[in-house]
Amino acid sequence: MSFTLASPVEALPGLGRTRAKVLRERGISTVGDLLWYLPHRYEDRSNPTPLGSLTTPDVTVTVVGEITDLRERRARTRALHLVEALVQDSTGALPVVWFNQPYLAKTLRRGVRVWLHGPVRLAKSGWGLQMVSPEWEVEEDEEPLHLGRVVPVYRRLDTVSGRQLRTLMARTLDQVAIGSVALDALVPELPPFAAALAQVHFPETTDTATLELLARRLSPWHRRLALEELAALALVLEKSRRRRAALQAPVCAVGEKERELARAMLPFQLTRAQRQAVAEIVADLQKPTPMARLLQGDVGAGKTVVAALAALLVLAAGWQVAFMAPTEILAQQHGATLSRLFAPTPFSVLTLTGSTGASERAQILARLAAGEPVLVVGTHALLEEAVQMPRLGLAIIDEQHRFGTSQRQRLVEKGQAPHLLVMTATPIPRSLALSLYGDLEVSVLKELPPGRQPVRTVLRTRQALPKLLAFVRQEVAAGGQVFWVFPVIEESELLDLKALTAHAQELAKELGDVPVGTVHGRMGAHEREAVMAAFAAGKLKVLFATTVIEVGVDVPAASLMVIENPERFGLAQLHQLRGRVGRGSRRAFCVLLVGDNLSEEARKRLEFFAATTDGFAVAEEDFRSRGPGEFTGLRQWGRPEFRVASLFLHQRELELARAVVRQAAENGQLEVLERGLVLPPTLGEEVPPG
Repeated sequence: MSFTLASPVEALPGLGRTRAKVLRERGISTVGDLLWYLPHRYEDRSNPTPLGSLTTPDVTVTVVGEITDLRERRARTRALHLVEALVQDSTGALPVVWFNQPYLAKTLRRGVRVWLHGPVRLAKSGWGLQMVSPEWEVEEDEEPLHLGRVVPVYRRLDTVSGRQLRTLMARTLDQVAIGSVALDALVPELPPFAAALAQVHFPETTDTATLELLARRLSPWHRRLALEELAALALVLEKSRRRRAALQAPVCAVGEKERELARAMLPFQLTRAQRQAVAEIVADLQKPTPMARLLQGDVGAGKTVVAALAALLVLAAGWQVAFMAPTEILAQQHGATLSRLFAPTPFSVLTLTGSTGASERAQILARLAAGEPVLVVGTHALLEEAVQMPRLGLAIIDEQHRFGTSQRQRLVEKGQAPHLLVMTATPIPRSLALSLYGDLEVSVLKELPPGRQPVRTVLRTRQALPKLLAFVRQEVAAGGQVFWVFPVIEESELLDLKALTAHAQELAKELGDVPVGTVHGRMGAHEREAVMAAFAAGKLKVLFATTVIEVGVDVPAASLMVIENPERFGLAQLHQLRGRVGRGSRRAFCVLLVGDNLSEEARKRLEFFAATTDGFAVAEEDFRSRGPGEFTGLRQWGRPEFRVASLFLHQRELELARAVVRQAAENGQLEVLERGLVLPPTLGEEVPPG
């Protein structure tokens, strides 16, 4: 009897209704789901240790020998059932005990040879060593499964143990019919899919170098499975790109009128990187297909100005522009900045947020519904059904990782086929950008505008706190402002950190008459916005905060950023926080106030961060050390989590997958390729374009 990857798990013999239910509850409903549940590590149990050489307790070993004695008994408490055996080889003997596994007394017997793998401990009597509750397997003619080889170790799934999963996997691999897989022929340099799947579960090797590759998920078999996942994602993105290319978008011409408006808008010179990004965007806006472009740049690289020029071109063509930001204060700041930029032009900049008054809101909605060519800046309020933009020509989304896929899609769907520009101040490694934004073109701003002050970053211990407070007072007296950031807002024994409010009060006392404020995520939105607005206006000189200030505060006078326990943050997040200072003409500092028990690894990460202001270098290091899930929140983007593929480890396979899919698209073979892919369940659903 054989099964396909699409067969339900209930069809597998010997699984049972109860275990099948457990697997379904854990997201494993098909044979394919089961086989994509890979070992999380491997143990080489192929080389048994001679029994006579065991002299050290508290080690885990593999042994093989003959059972010369076997008995069962109950402990004095009657609550514990013991099965005891004596196993012997040519070098010595070893007592073995299993707890509460009475079936072993009937399964095992004297005279059989068994493989055992488990911990060796000092017997409770104090006399000699014994092996405690080892995994076992009777030596037989058929190929070993649990011992005598390199053994896959699976994470337990509720009541289904790792040993049970190992048995189930072996039985399933023996009976599954995988069929023709397209990439086998297209990428012959890697093992066929079926062979890769079998070897990842049960590697037929004891070679040390290969075992090292297996442990790191870099074996040829892992790479082949990763390619299948990455090709599935590349195919989804390619279909999204091609679907968008079939749409008719507003064509925005560039003539002397538009150039005059741009010159009036910008009384300053763009950086070379800004000019390049503008040229790429302008070229897209002149095409009849919708632009879909990611504009990524370091903190303060001038993304808003680039977006403003794109908006100008769309407005000049008679279309509307929506600019969505994740917070109200950021929307207000963008609204003020864009209003200044657009003042010399005939176009209006409107701001629509949750706090917009009823009468003003009604006027804005009326102008938008009438199709008037205006630029509207807003928060999630732009997504409300009452907001009608029949002539939406360009959707701009700032700090896009703060929005879910459905939210971006709802904004785009306000128009017929508007152009899309998404922006991020979190520099993204190339491999991650290819995965997250494979259906978007990418423009990069790596150059800071003239006048931006580099931020000097230093590590300090708590012993330096008195000097640091004196420096804070000095900065405030000279006209500067200070951010002081904490990683928590309440007592946590686990992290051994003081509560933000109590600590902030202590620091405020030390600062005397310096005006201070406190913000954190548990405050109401209006209260938090009011404190941040007071800080932005210069009424408060020191702002004690959690990472709610990571994005959305532009305070040119801010010259000092203090971050307590920086080891609790990712490097990309630290870089975002550091970007809050150095926005004016004053010199700027970032002080990393580290704890007393800083690990050597954490110190090296922070020293790396302090030594560079290059956000792209910081992003690469953060991505390498933390992985993509934490780095950007893949779930938020609507992209799947991979079973095998790692965007850091398998960059070569990512590039190969994209090349294969693009070639298939050019040859008109995309549907053929799709039918021939083994799609993991998490990759089977398409992601909405944009």
